[in-house]
Order: sequence, then structure tokens, then C-alpha cells
Amino acid sequence: FLRRMDYFLMDLVMEPVKVEALLDALMEHHLSTLENVCHAVGDIVDMVKFGDDLGMTNGPFMSPETYQKFFKPRHKQLCDFAKKNSSMHTYLHSCGSIYKLIPDLIEAGFEILNPVQTNCRDMEPEKLKKEFGKEVTFWGGGIDTASVLNHGKPEEIRRHVLDRLEIFNQGGGYVFNTVHNILPDVPPENIVAMFDAVQEFNS
Repeated sequence: FLRRMDYFLMDLVMEPVKVEALLDALMEHHLSTLENVCHAVGDIVDMVKFGDDLGMTNGPFMSPETYQKFFKPRHKQLCDFAKKNSSMHTYLHSCGSIYKLIPDLIEAGFEILNPVQTNCRDMEPEKLKKEFGKEVTFWGGGIDTASVLNHGKPEEIRRHVLDRLEIFNQGGGYVFNTVHNILPDVPPENIVAMFDAVQEFNS
């Protein structure tokens, strides 16, 4: 880690010049790496994945205005580069409640959002699909791995997955996935029930 998270969040307010310098240095590295990726596999793979966790359970780490000032221009630069130099779609992994940032993320050029943490504030599936479903692909949100997949019965899993698919799949723009990683305490029969429900929906 280059900087402790709590210190960095304070730096955004107290040391903006130093933050800009740090982000510019990171951008040099990221653009160089992205150039190599585009050259090597840009016309082969479907997407390029970026990871920037921007949310907590109850909301983003920062205001939309702070995101717009420090991160949006740099995210846009990365997305623009990928689209100009490859056929890859741009995919952002960001945990937590990022609802308030989604309009800016779309404007920055992200085409896919993951993991769609629907157990967080403002991340209700119906709300996300209604407001942003025509502008971005949701990759995830199919089942909550922290409270449903690990504690529910197979029939509950089936109903939960089918409900989520009914919401997210309207009009396309959805890739089924769990909200996050499948945890060690998940019963195998629940994992089977999850995949069976997806197959049932698709048939």
C-alpha cells in the first residue's frame, strides 16, 4: 500500500496537490501497463478490468464532487485509451454502495459494473436497473453471499436467484454472478441450487 486508506481520504481534503502528484505518477504506470495489454490482447479478450473500491456499506468513500475532481478524469483517460486502442469493453470492480457515483462512472466510460453489492444502501436491484439499466451492464448482484447463499435453503436460493434474474435481465445488459466471493461456509447444495436456477431461467 502506498498510503493508509484513512490518511489518503484525509489527504484528499488537506493535501490535494500531493494527491494529484501521486495519482499522476500512478497514471503513468497504469497507462503504460494498459498500452501493453491493448497491444498484446486488445483484439482477443472481451474486456479489461479495473479495480477501484469506492464504496462502503452506507455510501461512497467520498462525495461525487471529490470523485469528479480527482478520479473521474483519470478513469476517463484509462477508458478512452482502452476504447481507442482495443475492442475491449471497460469493466469496473467496486464494492459497496456506489449509487451516487454511478452517473459519473458511466460518463467516465465504464460499460460494466461489478459486483453490484445489493445488500448496501441505495443498491436495490429495481432501483439500479430502472435508473441505469440502459446505460451500463450489471455484472453481479445475482445472490447475496453474506446472508442468503450461506444461510438459505435450496428452494429459497432458487426463488432468490429467479427474482434477481427477472429484475436485472429486463432488456438485457446483465451478466449473472454472485454479489461477491462464495464463502467457505456455503453448503454445496446451495451452490448447485443457484446454478440450477440460472439454467431454469435461461431455458
